[in-house]
Amino acid sequence: MATLSNFHRFANPARFMRLTDVLLPWLAFAAIASLAVGLVMAFRAPPDYQQGETVRIMFVHVPAAWIGMMCYACMAVASAVALIWRHPLADVAAQAAAPLGAGFTLICLVTGSLWGAPMWGTWWVWDARLTSVLILFFLYLGYIALANAFDDPERGARAAAILSLVGAVNLPIIRFSVVWWNTLHQPASVVRMGGPTIDPAILDPLLVMALAFQLMFIALWILRTRTALIRRKIDTLRQRAAFGSGAERD
Repeated sequence: MATLSNFHRFANPARFMRLTDVLLPWLAFAAIASLAVGLVMAFRAPPDYQQGETVRIMFVHVPAAWIGMMCYACMAVASAVALIWRHPLADVAAQAAAPLGAGFTLICLVTGSLWGAPMWGTWWVWDARLTSVLILFFLYLGYIALANAFDDPERGARAAAILSLVGAVNLPIIRFSVVWWNTLHQPASVVRMGGPTIDPAILDPLLVMALAFQLMFIALWILRTRTALIRRKIDTLRQRAAFGSGAERD
């Protein structure tokens, strides 16, 4: 109970604004710095013996894929908190994450196609990994559309939250698709039993870029959540002002 109480105090919108007012600049600086370091390391990395210079696409493609999945997991957790505890910040956080997740997933799909054309000889194949990631992108779009499809924002948020929880079943399908089915997509080579199979010259810049993408996502997520809270506060003040002026005329 004490842990739940602490969570509610931390997730209070006013406390959230005060905390992130200090945290956000540091996160933004760390994201920019790590991205700069990662890009330098990526361009200095040697060509792969099979992929050649095309391997550099992976420094964007793989982190974008990881963040696309992580973002949906965060959105699903926030949606569950909103449905169970009706916490106002949870809905705002979930809706703030959705466009970011859609953006990272789109980057994943586009860079994957750019890599697939020279390496596989085709821009797209309907194998399990690619199809499940495409479904993830459509889930993001469906969530955004559903959240804005109702005149009552609470009904839209509730319907979108349910969709996000149902869609979370797609995450393990994406993760294990290359294990469960015989797909054209290569199996896991970083997060796997026995450790990574990638040479450190390629693995190190990949991990730095993954850190940069993660920090970028967190910073943008906080920024979008803060913006949504400020917008809601402005709307509330406008409604109160309109109600007050209407009462005076009466």
